[in-house]
Amino acid sequence: MAVFHCAVCRQTTFAGKKHIYSKSHQAKLKVVLVKFLEKVKEARRALRAPRVEKLDATEHRRTFWCYCCGLEVQRHVTDGKLAVLCAGLLEHMATLDHKKNTNKFWWDNKADPKLKGKFLVTAEEIERFKSAVSKALDAFEEEEDTLLKEQADIIRAQEQHRQEVLQSLLEPEPETASSGSGQQEAPEAGPSVTLGPASGSSSCLRALGSMEEAEPCWMDPLEQSHWPEPETSLTFIGYQDSSIYGNIHTGAIPPWLLDDPQEGSSSGTVQEIGPSHQEFLKHKEKEKLKKLPANRVGANFDHTSQTDANWLPSFGRVWNSGRRWQSRNQFREEEGQAGRKAKKRRVWSKLGQKPQKPPQ
Repeated sequence: MAVFHCAVCRQTTFAGKKHIYSKSHQAKLKVVLVKFLEKVKEARRALRAPRVEKLDATEHRRTFWCYCCGLEVQRHVTDGKLAVLCAGLLEHMATLDHKKNTNKFWWDNKADPKLKGKFLVTAEEIERFKSAVSKALDAFEEEEDTLLKEQADIIRAQEQHRQEVLQSLLEPEPETASSGSGQQEAPEAGPSVTLGPASGSSSCLRALGSMEEAEPCWMDPLEQSHWPEPETSLTFIGYQDSSIYGNIHTGAIPPWLLDDPQEGSSSGTVQEIGPSHQEFLKHKEKEKLKKLPANRVGANFDHTSQTDANWLPSFGRVWNSGRRWQSRNQFREEEGQAGRKAKKRRVWSKLGQKPQKPPQ
């Protein structure tokens, strides 16, 4: 048997060329042709309407594997700036080497001859594709030019607006100029302040008052409008007498802790807010009792019942019923009955007979 290496199945067989007629080989060949046909269909769509895009290194540098030629070919054609989609695949399918290798691949693997024409591109088709690509390039360049012009217009408008705003800020208005000149003359007309031994406190106050009336020259007129005018002042609501009730800042009791006179608390006892300490302890005891079993001895005992000082617990069979002597006699009777039954069982066991139940 001759050794045969199958490139489609990627294995070596000793059956010779009979391997190409096997079911496994034909199944794998069908899978390969379907995968290759998907790429060819995408290239056929680009053949009718070519697309030009800006270069994206991660997308437009891809390659594809040609199963017919056994080569890795560039999928798209690029010039460093632009990329024509699927142009490399179409150019490769139009070459004579690809046509020869396709015929050889179909003959060696016994593929369906009806599918061979889908993997070949004629010279007329590639010429029409080249002319369509040139038109697509011109349209793409025109679109890029229009986009650049629109962006340039937007930049010019923004720059013009910025220049207008800057010029309006640098050129002062006539009203502000006249007010600024008046403000600069006001301090010069003000009286000079001289302090000496003869001048008393009244002269100092008059000088200070005249300085306050004069407006400073460095103040902006826009800022001056925010300052309150000298005629306006705060509203006086009268003097508040805090000697009667006091104030929390002077150590007085806050009003929310004082007694309400409308309640009329004549007893003088202050009502506590919330539960008292005794009630809290009772609540804790109840919470502890909740964790104990409900059917325990003494669970239902009434601790609030009135009893005599000489009272002692009865310790009956149940905590709240019976007397001590009754429970003692009942216990002895039960113990005696149990002893007699045990004695009878020992006697019957020695005799080897089972005790008979008494008739009911």
